[in-house]
Amino acid sequence: MCPVGAKRKQKTSVAMKPDDLRQMSDEQLDLTLKELVKNLFHLRFQSATDRLETPSEMLKTRRDIARINTILRERHMGTRGQKPTVVTT
Repeated sequence: MCPVGAKRKQKTSVAMKPDDLRQMSDEQLDLTLKELVKNLFHLRFQSATDRLETPSEMLKTRRDIARINTILRERHMGTRGQKPTVVTT
């Protein structure tokens, strides 16, 4: 237990900056995306069982997922100075 008046350290994730994400390779973005989706699943599970300490974590994770998807889409389309990626089928 924490003493009265003492602040507990909360585990918070820092939102990823788009410039940092744009410097990553496609493989790194895919791995980060999979990790964030898994984390969002766990956050939703904690929310459903009333064990989620910081509800804002879900929002931050969803926004990070959207950022990565946007950057991957920009690369696919070749917009915003991104080199178009070749899709192999």
